[in-house]
Amino acid sequence: MRHTLLTPLLAVSLTGCSLLGQDTPCTGADADSQVSAVWRPADFGGRDAARIRLCADGTCEERTSGSPDDPFASLSVQLPDDTGASTVPVRLTVTSSKSGDTVVEDATRARLTEQHPNGTSCPPTTWAATFRAHPGKGLTSPEGMKLQG
Repeated sequence: MRHTLLTPLLAVSLTGCSLLGQDTPCTGADADSQVSAVWRPADFGGRDAARIRLCADGTCEERTSGSPDDPFASLSVQLPDDTGASTVPVRLTVTSSKSGDTVVEDATRARLTEQHPNGTSCPPTTWAATFRAHPGKGLTSPEGMKLQG
């Protein structure tokens, strides 16, 4: 009898549901509104062969391209908390670490989409956009990026 009662209680507690019909409790995941770029480091040559600079709404972040052994690398520019559903200007500049020459330069406008990292009824609400930094095409959709293997 005990085993019969414990199994449903364990299942309910693991799924986050309440016996009293209350909403699922919110988790504590935090997130920021941001524009991100992802890329395959191997697309830009050897280890740290390029400097990736991403600017969104007047704020910029920069890093090296990373190791070609890594499947992906990324860079994010944080946006103000009150950004909301808007479009923001985005600029990508990739320069050769060796020569300093510009390898890729592109600009577009990002339409931010609403995100709820803890579920739709829980805070925070953030606004985000993600692009792929492509060596030949500049800022593109990240959908074509898949793990090779």
